Amino acid sequence: MAGNPRRRAALVDAGVEVLAREGARGLTFRAVDAEAGVPAGTASNYFTGRDELLRQIDARLHQRLAPDPEVTGELMKAPKDRALVAALMRDILARATGDRTGYLALLEMRLEATRRPELRASYTESVRADLEEGMAFHRAAGLPGGDETVTVLYLAMLGLILEHLTLPGVLDGVLPGVGVPEGLVERIVATVVPEEDP
Repeated sequence: MAGNPRRRAALVDAGVEVLAREGARGLTFRAVDAEAGVPAGTASNYFTGRDELLRQIDARLHQRLAPDPEVTGELMKAPKDRALVAALMRDILARATGDRTGYLALLEMRLEATRRPELRASYTESVRADLEEGMAFHRAAGLPGGDETVTVLYLAMLGLILEHLTLPGVLDGVLPGVGVPEGLVERIVATVVPEEDP
């Protein structure tokens, strides 16, 4: 396998673009080569097969969509209350909308995992690790609520982001006077996160 790390990273990012635009069925080495603007056959020199490319894309998406430590550090200077949880949820939304292609590719990975047991196992493990990391972060930070709060926030934000990035019209005006998607983030947090003790 070819070993140029910069070229490999460019091919993986090209794979993200193809996956988001064409879906898993369109993710071929030829399509990745074309997206990356490299000679035909280049991707096949870097990846042993499609499964390896998908695993590399999974790892790359986790990097692309990860929180910025500086942003998180600034947010965490605030009191550990419901307002901070809302700010953290707005950051998740901003990262998803800021890298729409990456998030759509992540959704395509989920769909592909339903069809491929070997991918399902590794993808389930990586997504579960993210959820458990979120729970551990919430506990360590002393934020209101516990693991159940984090799990329900995870599910609600996943649904909000899915609708916002794929069928935004579904949410328009669903709650009169509540902006989409930012106002819905506030409603999710107000509904899910317990109030602080006085």
